[in-house]
Amino acid sequence: MSQTPLPGGAAQVRPPAHFDLGGVVVRRLGFGAMRITGPGIWGEPRDRSECIRVLRRAVELGVELIDTADSYGPAVSEDLIREALHPYPENLVIATKAGLVRTGPDAWHPVGRPEYLRQECEMSLRRLGVDRIDLFQLHRIDPLVPREEQFGLLAELVSEGKVARVGLSEVSVEEIEAARAIVPLTSVQNLYNLANRSSEAVLEHCEQEGIGFIPWFPIASGALGVPGSPAEAIAGALGAIPAQVALAWLLRRSPVMLPIPGTSSVAHVEENWDALGVELDDRQFATLAEAV
Repeated sequence: MSQTPLPGGAAQVRPPAHFDLGGVVVRRLGFGAMRITGPGIWGEPRDRSECIRVLRRAVELGVELIDTADSYGPAVSEDLIREALHPYPENLVIATKAGLVRTGPDAWHPVGRPEYLRQECEMSLRRLGVDRIDLFQLHRIDPLVPREEQFGLLAELVSEGKVARVGLSEVSVEEIEAARAIVPLTSVQNLYNLANRSSEAVLEHCEQEGIGFIPWFPIASGALGVPGSPAEAIAGALGAIPAQVALAWLLRRSPVMLPIPGTSSVAHVEENWDALGVELDDRQFATLAEAV
């Protein structure tokens, strides 16, 4: 990370703009396509045309990583991505996930049987209109299925050319290493944000191993974003909003961090993208880090 000295000893830090995600270089601020579905991540969105505009605007702004899942809708998010963006720009990485079954709004159930994961991959290939999935992530490890069978299926899909890269979601360091004994890992997607850093050990492990860390729910600032809070005060000083400060903090926190803020609003996509112009100095970064 480059640093620019400031008066009083604080340093303005400019985090790296890109990350090598398994052989393809992407801008570190991506887009999460969960919210372009209906309430409870179920069914069609309230405003389908706006969601199409959201996807197109994200790519126009410079997003090079879009994260989705077959369970978003289910199928709705992948269908919208194809409708809005196919044929895809050469520099766009589309990541999808498999391993969760939906039974209704806000209802999610892990199913990791290899034959089911294979079926999900085949359907995602069809919906997205691609011959190979750029990044295929196991949404959850199914505790009722031997994890080696789940990891082994991912390795098979890579060897068959149906998947280019593999990722995991909501895993521990031990689970990461168990998977890596069977299949190379490009990314890990765990809950992590300014207000919830329970995956700190996983993030540090990913940084040591050069694995991309995709924090889901990235702009949650919790009580840190309310009036009078550190995030609100720093945002005011920088001419930003707390959500942008939360994203800027993540981008500075680690060079392997790949935030994917999601929304169904073009205005919010543009606000989130502007977080790339928010630069925290050492004091501001430390204040936010110590506030939790």
